[in-house]
Amino acid sequence: MGEIANKAKGRIKRAVGALTGDEQLESEGAADELHGEAQGVVADVKRAAKDVVRTVKKAVK
Repeated sequence: MGEIANKAKGRIKRAVGALTGDEQLESEGAADELHGEAQGVVADVKRAAKDVVRTVKKAVK
């Protein structure tokens, strides 16, 4: 799943867990949200690395 899907899934799980008193479901939701956040950070780092490579290639030419 992607960043946005994991965040949404996590929010839903946390909300349902809170409504039903299911602490494990709340915890799973929090983990899913963190996974989505991590995916976003990784995507940002990849994008920044590609920008650096492009900049260096232009400077070398």
